[in-house]
Formats: sequence, structure tokens, C-alpha cells
Amino acid sequence: MNKELKELEKYALEKNIPIMQKETVTYIKKLIKTYNIENILEIGTAIGYSAISFALVNENIKITSVEKDQARFIQAVKNVKKFKLSDRIELVFNNALEISLNKKYDLIVIDAAKAKNTDLFQKFQTNLKKGGVIITDNIEFHGLVGKSKTIPGRNLRNLVRKIENYVDYLKYNKNYKTVFLSIGDGISVSKKRD
Repeated sequence: MNKELKELEKYALEKNIPIMQKETVTYIKKLIKTYNIENILEIGTAIGYSAISFALVNENIKITSVEKDQARFIQAVKNVKKFKLSDRIELVFNNALEISLNKKYDLIVIDAAKAKNTDLFQKFQTNLKKGGVIITDNIEFHGLVGKSKTIPGRNLRNLVRKIENYVDYLKYNKNYKTVFLSIGDGISVSKKRD
């Protein structure tokens, strides 16, 4: 990992900004290399750490990344400029559920409001190329997924229940073959069936 990326990671930790875990970034970068992925849609930019990491895999990669938090979006713009990637990473400031995109992508990464995973998946699956992949991050949610009945706090219990419902949605979705991997905070990898 280059020095600037390490600094970005450190900044996120210090400011308590949730960024994708290293293991997850490494896995996705391998996937990008293996399948020659060039067009990526990322839902949830935060400060641009993962988008920058993916763009650095090779110079053919183009990324559209959507962020609704203004402070994080502004920081992401600065970071993308610092890495000289403004021509390859298009940052969109908006709520992902309120935008419409016409482009098709090889890979869609969902790393936004966990309670909205199903809505985001359903909305953006039409933007996935044939044979494309949708990856969702934090599918284990700190080891709480599968244990919602034992969570005392109502808000947290409801959030975890929504993630559990999303996991079921993926398991029974006939249009996708989904595998669940215990990488980072857990990811789902859903490949569009032909």
C-alpha cells in the first residue's frame, strides 16, 4: 500500500469515518485484476479511500461513486484530486436512491446505509452488465447478523434484522448466485446469472 493511502486510512481511523476494511479492499482489488473489471459503481464513497484503492489497480478503471454526506463528499473530492484521479473517479453528491444512472457497470459495490441494502440492490441491479457482480460490505455487521433476537436495543435490533432480511433476499434471489465470505466485516458477492 502506498504512503498516501496509508495516511488516508489513518485519517479515517482518527476521525472515526467508516471505511472499507483492508481485507475487503484487497479481495475486491484481486477480483478487479482477475476479471479485468473496468467500470465500477460504488454506493457510499465516504472519503474516497476504497474508490482510490480500486482506481489504482490499473489506469483503465473508471469509477462512479455516490455519497450523500456533504462533509465526507468534500473530503473525497480533495482526496481524489490529491491522487490525480479526477479524470477516472466521478464523484456524485446525492442520496443514491434519488439518482438515476444510465451506465452499465462490471462491478457494483454497496457500502452505504445498511438498512437500505435491499433497496439499493434492487435499484442498481439494472445498471449491472451481463455476468457482472454486486458486492455488499458489512454483511456480518460486527458479528451481530443472525443474532437479532438477542440484541436488547430496539434500533440496533431493527437494523440487524434488516441486514438479515437482505441476506435472505440474496439467498433466495434466482437471478443471482451469491456467496457470503467472512472477509473484513463480511461481504456478499452476487454474480448475475446468464
